[in-house]
Amino acid sequence: MASALSPPRIPKHKGALPSHYYESFLQKKGPHDQDYKKFWAGLQGCTLYFYNSNRDSQHVEKLVLGAFVKLTDEVPWESSGDPGIYFSLVLRNQEIKFKAESLESREMWKGFILTVVELRVPSNLTLLPGHLYMMAEALAKEEARRALELPPCFLKVSRLDAQLLLERYPDCGNLLLRPSGDGGDDVSVTTRQTFNGTSVVRHYKVKREGPKYVIDVEEPFSCASLDSVVNYFVSHTNNALVPFLLDEDYEKVLGHVEADKENGERVWVASSTPAAPSPGPTLASGGPKKLPPLPITPVASQDRSPPLLNEDEDENYVIPIGDDPAANYMNGDVPPPSRQVPKPRKLAKVQAKPLKPPVVPKPEPKVLNSGLAKKLAVGSMQTLFPTTAPKLADLTAELEEKLQRRRALEH
Repeated sequence: MASALSPPRIPKHKGALPSHYYESFLQKKGPHDQDYKKFWAGLQGCTLYFYNSNRDSQHVEKLVLGAFVKLTDEVPWESSGDPGIYFSLVLRNQEIKFKAESLESREMWKGFILTVVELRVPSNLTLLPGHLYMMAEALAKEEARRALELPPCFLKVSRLDAQLLLERYPDCGNLLLRPSGDGGDDVSVTTRQTFNGTSVVRHYKVKREGPKYVIDVEEPFSCASLDSVVNYFVSHTNNALVPFLLDEDYEKVLGHVEADKENGERVWVASSTPAAPSPGPTLASGGPKKLPPLPITPVASQDRSPPLLNEDEDENYVIPIGDDPAANYMNGDVPPPSRQVPKPRKLAKVQAKPLKPPVVPKPEPKVLNSGLAKKLAVGSMQTLFPTTAPKLADLTAELEEKLQRRRALEH
């Protein structure tokens, strides 16, 4: 019996291999690595990409050369074999060591890195004419690429913000490009350096004239791109000016790797962070919830009744019962009693003012309620003057009755 023909197997589509200026096997050792790890490496633009093999289209690591400082040929002390295959890439925030396959491969890597970083073909390396031609082609591609994009040190900030950024992050560079305050396509360059302990900030204008950028200095200099403008400032200051590159070593989005259900390939997926639940009303565990204190509204001086306390005392201050204060309650409308009472201290006189009915009634702050005031007054008088206590009590009651009548009239 003839078996049914199975449908032809369709090969899975693989992504196109990336195009690099230069690529080869390269061993890499970072600042936190114990030993070298072999990668297939490729240089594209100002970025080094690292792959597990030369057949992969997705890189596993990358290294941006924006913070480039220098290349060195220092041989690690623990190295064995040919010392001419080692070189180090020094960035502003780290140093990475590499191990090439041969001396020729090492010189090629150094030449291409310097070409894209300095935008010129190096002349101090051991290279063949064919190698120099390859680097010249890479230089033309890099200049065309940079002409279409802004350099990393270009930030859309104002003049003041540029100064604050350079001052706040001095380790990230001291040269920054920004839009010109005059508008249009012009660009401004802000630099910050320290001279004799003093911060010196300078601003330079770069005019856009057609496809060119002209640096407005004593001898105007024309550049094909903004990257050329940055290289002009760096090269003409003996690398004293460093392009500003804000460190972004920490990710802002949480993600993870998971297998695709259709083809089984592992992909990177950004996790969606659920919104934090809004805090609802919670009951106190120790009993009923306490109410917040009510705000005290101040009352205008013209609508306030004569104070019950002495002028030297605070209006909201309550005298403890156990103390022995002087008699602080007086009223000028009530005539003094017939019998003179010796005064231990001179009491402040309160001048009686004609009452002015308020336009809008306002709540009156309660300094002391009538019962407490009466008890304090009687208690104080009995302590100080035991013989005149009955008369003073009658006087206090009369004062309290007048005060209640006055409040009734005001309301």
